[in-house]
Amino acid sequence: MTTCPLTWLYVPGDRPRVVTKALASGADVVVIDLEDAVAPDRKEYAREATAERLRDPQPVPVHVRVNALDGPHAPLDLKALAHLPGLAGLRLPKVTSPQQVRNIAAAATPPDADTPPLYALLETALGIEHAHAVAGAHPALRGISLGEADLRADLGLRDDRGLDWCRSRIVVAARAAGLPAPPQSVHPDTRDLESLAASCAHGRALGFVGRAAIHPRQLPVIERAYLPTPREIEEAHHILRAARAHQGAQALPNGTFIDAAVVATARRTLSLAHRV
Repeated sequence: MTTCPLTWLYVPGDRPRVVTKALASGADVVVIDLEDAVAPDRKEYAREATAERLRDPQPVPVHVRVNALDGPHAPLDLKALAHLPGLAGLRLPKVTSPQQVRNIAAAATPPDADTPPLYALLETALGIEHAHAVAGAHPALRGISLGEADLRADLGLRDDRGLDWCRSRIVVAARAAGLPAPPQSVHPDTRDLESLAASCAHGRALGFVGRAAIHPRQLPVIERAYLPTPREIEEAHHILRAARAHQGAQALPNGTFIDAAVVATARRTLSLAHRV
């Protein structure tokens, strides 16, 4: 897509009507989930329904989270979906090594076609330890992100603050590999929007851009949290005007110091404000 995605809405693959609603929800990306959201006896139906939908281009980018990479369903998911014109990306759950990404890339590459974009979800301690290696595993890998529910369970955490090191690790690994800043993991309480907004503000401070959601009511909260404020936009314009007027480092009358890094940050702010 040409604009920077801020919202990624997960929907169960075995509920086609919910998928249809999600496509009209305003989410930047819709993620059809074949893994955790689908019961074992519904896996085949979810795969077939998703394949039927993705035979045609979709109004917004559609990603599919496939089943466990070491289980029996993932190969069937890849065979059924990887070549379809409506697929914008494959999300790979519980990635723990770069070799897994390379194996999936090989299995997902249709004959005489490019590998579909891949996105790795790191949801275990081992995945976090290998974050940078995973992020650089294959040219088709376009992003990494956290799966916090599974990671919290794997680490035995009782407090959300225990995830902050892992969050920062993912942000650094993504940027070090030349990938976009990752989106935050889902906020599990779909009704507590105040808590969601506070969590998004914390995620933005850590370097995330955008967030996954599990209900449409979460989308506007996420978007507001991650779009620059009017004050941030005006400050960015002010910095760029000053940089155009005078080359090199300088101090503005209000005491703000400007150098190349500050100018680059101002450009990113305006780019995000215009979603390009």
